Amino acid sequence: MIKILIADDHTLVRKGIKRMLEEQPDFKVVGEAADGKETVAKARETQADVVLMDVAMPGADGIEATKQLTKNRKSKVRVLVLTMYADEHFAARLLRSGASGYVVKDAAPAELVDAIRSVHEGKRFISSSLREALAMRYVDGQAADPVDAITDREFQVLRLLASGQTNREIAADLGLSVKTVDAHRLNILSKLELRNNSDLTKFAIRHGIVSG
Repeated sequence: MIKILIADDHTLVRKGIKRMLEEQPDFKVVGEAADGKETVAKARETQADVVLMDVAMPGADGIEATKQLTKNRKSKVRVLVLTMYADEHFAARLLRSGASGYVVKDAAPAELVDAIRSVHEGKRFISSSLREALAMRYVDGQAADPVDAITDREFQVLRLLASGQTNREIAADLGLSVKTVDAHRLNILSKLELRNNSDLTKFAIRHGIVSG
């Protein structure tokens, strides 16, 4: 049996995925989690084989949780990102953080089932809708993704700022001081050559980091 942990901050999404997965004779859902911190704890507690990881969760998000779960090379858990973000720079960042696969939530159920079995076997899996775009990032002459210029923490702050959160709200979510969040904001503006938060939000929408 493949033991699966579902990490998503929406209860209805978790329940729907659980019902679908339990139709497979070799799948067993061993737990659910609503944020990154809970995901890490439950993955270790249940000894899950595969964690279905959402990206946008409160507190420690999917990127941070993926790093924590995969930083130990002896760990056997595989992280399969399951997200609404159908953008190659999201996929590249999560794969660099240790994820074994990346599936977009509008994928067919059969693709998710294949993805779980593939990563459990130690293989990589990328949603068919993203494979070509992701591959093009490594073709000679392909323009570099400007989002690669910022760190993972800055990426978290960028996403939350563009979603409309204040510095104080972001500080509470990420466990940082307000001063540190503002320092990250200024670094983001400098690195991406943006002038203000309005430009930052437009950039995030244009690059698929948040929906318009």
